[in-house]
Amino acid sequence: MNMHVDNNTSFRDKIRLEGVTLVEFGAVWCPPCKVLLPILEELDREYEDKLSLVKVDCDDSPEVAAEYGIMSMPTVIVFHNGEPVEKLVGLRPKGVYETLLLRYV
Repeated sequence: MNMHVDNNTSFRDKIRLEGVTLVEFGAVWCPPCKVLLPILEELDREYEDKLSLVKVDCDDSPEVAAEYGIMSMPTVIVFHNGEPVEKLVGLRPKGVYETLLLRYV
């Protein structure tokens, strides 16, 4: 996983202006988020330089979570060329994330 984000400023700096960034909004105490983490780490290894992964802890970065309307965790938002293009709420099988990424990678 690339990083943990603490505030709006550092979050904006981590979104790729060209290419795909996958952002996971979750929390340390969230059981589905813990299940999602190994899936995202696999995707990170499989897609290597085609994908950037950013993890946002909603407890530590409530402003970022509010800006993107995060109401449930985990929520995954796909950014393509710096713009949010897809949003998945809740835990999904790995294949769902792969299918989503293939649209943009």
